[in-house]
Amino acid sequence: MNWVGRSLRRFEDPALLRGEGRFTADTTSGALVVRFLRSPIANGRIVSLRPPAEMPPGAVFVSATEMAGTATIKPMLHRFAYRAVEQPVLPGDRVHFVGQAIAAIAAATAELAEDLVEAIEVEYEVEPAVVGLDAALLPDAAPVHGAAPGNVAVEGVLRSPDCETVFAAAPHVVELAILSRRQNATPMEARAGCAQYDRATGRIRLTASVQMPHMLRTGIAELLGMAESDLQVVAPDVGGGFGQKMALFPEYAVLVWLARRHRGAFAWIEDRNENLIASAHSRDQRHVLRGAFDADGTLLGLEAEILANVGAFSAYPTTCGVEPLMAFAEYPGPYKVQAYSARARGVLTHTCPMAPYRGVSRPVITFGLERLMDQAAKAIGIDPVAIRRRNLVDSFPYQTATGLTLDDASYVETLDDAVALLDIPAFRARQAAARTEGRFIGLGLAVFNERTGYGTPAFAARGMGIVPGYEVVDIAMTPGGEIELRIGASPHGQGLRTTLAQIVADRLGVSPDVIRVIHGDTDRTPYGWGSFASRATVISGGACRTAADKLAVRLRAAAATVLQAKAEEITLRDGQAVAASGSSVALAALAKQVHQRSDLFDDFNLAETAAYDPGGTFSNACHAAIVEVDAETGLVRIERYLVVEDAGRIINPLIADGQVRGGVAQGIANALFEEIVYAEDGNILTGTLADYTPPTCAEIPTIEIHHRETISPATLTGAKGLGEGGSIGAPAAIANAISDALAPFGIEITEIPATPPRIRALIRAAEAAR
Repeated sequence: MNWVGRSLRRFEDPALLRGEGRFTADTTSGALVVRFLRSPIANGRIVSLRPPAEMPPGAVFVSATEMAGTATIKPMLHRFAYRAVEQPVLPGDRVHFVGQAIAAIAAATAELAEDLVEAIEVEYEVEPAVVGLDAALLPDAAPVHGAAPGNVAVEGVLRSPDCETVFAAAPHVVELAILSRRQNATPMEARAGCAQYDRATGRIRLTASVQMPHMLRTGIAELLGMAESDLQVVAPDVGGGFGQKMALFPEYAVLVWLARRHRGAFAWIEDRNENLIASAHSRDQRHVLRGAFDADGTLLGLEAEILANVGAFSAYPTTCGVEPLMAFAEYPGPYKVQAYSARARGVLTHTCPMAPYRGVSRPVITFGLERLMDQAAKAIGIDPVAIRRRNLVDSFPYQTATGLTLDDASYVETLDDAVALLDIPAFRARQAAARTEGRFIGLGLAVFNERTGYGTPAFAARGMGIVPGYEVVDIAMTPGGEIELRIGASPHGQGLRTTLAQIVADRLGVSPDVIRVIHGDTDRTPYGWGSFASRATVISGGACRTAADKLAVRLRAAAATVLQAKAEEITLRDGQAVAASGSSVALAALAKQVHQRSDLFDDFNLAETAAYDPGGTFSNACHAAIVEVDAETGLVRIERYLVVEDAGRIINPLIADGQVRGGVAQGIANALFEEIVYAEDGNILTGTLADYTPPTCAEIPTIEIHHRETISPATLTGAKGLGEGGSIGAPAAIANAISDALAPFGIEITEIPATPPRIRALIRAAEAAR
């Protein structure tokens, strides 16, 4: 019926647009309000901690003393010299970063809870904080945790045997150091949870704004020593996750503990200051790259020294290895290079812990690799497009130097499409004319690939103690003819309900509007890993397709009984089961007969289950930006932004474009605006949106999107993931465009965000040097 490929409007949107969505904050009626006491210091000992001198009736105080016996959060890797660090739910003796929750108060109102938190009596013994990478790696640096000597929590090392020889013989060696400052995902809805005790069953229902409900249930049950079947986790509408809401945070464990201990309901809605200082951060990385190039620009070898500031603790379940090890494994990107050397280290500091954020390390490695390509082109004296075209992988499958298999893609083709759409000769003429007027415009390109839709094989290769990846789907047709699709994936704004309905509709010959996608409830869905890493459409979609095909076999068998035909002669289309003779029965009527007159059928089951666990695929894109830089103020204005995207078969173009646009907006934020700033003592200087500055619609240009569809043989649906791609390409494209604009000054952008003060400092330094 070809529902796949249509730009259907999202089924999720009408309720949200009417203001009738149901978020965690809408479920807190009757619950006591929880507020956390958060550490004002980055490192030190808790000398004493006492509840307020006067506690009103019904108010509850909880600290490490009350929660004694609770396990610690300790995600594991079994490779890469990983040092496991235990994070207490509430610390009893030490604090390790500003914002760490150390106690909580529950009261009838938020105002009362906040007043009581301020009345908690606490005394600290302040100790020097290790905040940045340089300080943490000093030979005499104080250890953030004794379990990680030298403050290195994870380390990966790889060196091709011929790397040294290749670099020694190369006509050109280009070196580059880049820095990507720390970010916060800043979801529209901050973290939130409401734990409610059911007196009839003794079970807890935790409603929370999370991406991985099943994983959260498992983690909390293990922490608190409770039966997992006694905990239900529900993720209702979620106002953005972006990876920040993947982790098991201590606050959720506290809520469940309170509900069990006090047999009541307890709710916490995080405010924006808490989110900025105490929720997971990301991106804080420094890379040093060396590229060995032949005289014609052929990339002969690549070396990468990768440092990632991972904060004070490891995120559960991904661990602190997620950023440095992704960079380590994926740095070669879409380029042909086999002589590869890399060393990646995750460094502990007294700062907020890191967790995945849209794109994880790929925005940083693309920034580094694409800046290297531009600088190499300049050093060798060839065109930036030509050096890319010469080095991009163009024959598939291709095995990278780190052992990853690149499936069919269009690296060269997307670059060529972008170049044609940009009309670079015309731009260069306009650029030259603008410079005579004292205006500085520039063009930047970024070509990249994005590993998507990977299951347990990829996560197991990392040595993770908890190995996510597969997805399970249950499908059934009700007596009324509706199709219920229960998925372990848990969408949080991607339009997954619509996309999966389109996939299933084609397999069963029905309209998508009769398909009900049930998700985000551990009581009602099969165990699954949620939505992250550009995986849901690929993996959950593959499981849905398989489940639908299995259900179609059952429907054809039932229809054969009714129509007195052979099952293999039955087709499903337009909501009907149609025999070769032309006779037909409506699927809704057939379902009613199977359920209510089972005596007529040999098999009266209209339910199936399917699982899918693929090795993964690679989507790819070319991003291009044209910017104008005001040399007097350092302000960057994006004049044009172009994306040529290849995500395999596009299930819903409208949703795909929305994903790209949202990702590009976050990539622009990474490139130009957002930065978490720490003082030397570990205090955060960007604790409000007056200081941490996400872009508004005024700063985001119209984003021009073009698609290619290279059908992947590595996925059941032919689709590849694209949720993170927009954020991956934008920082590199914009940094390259700024460097191109400021070429008359001899300026290269090697640090993001490229804020006006940083650009002005570069211009002043260049003018002084001249």
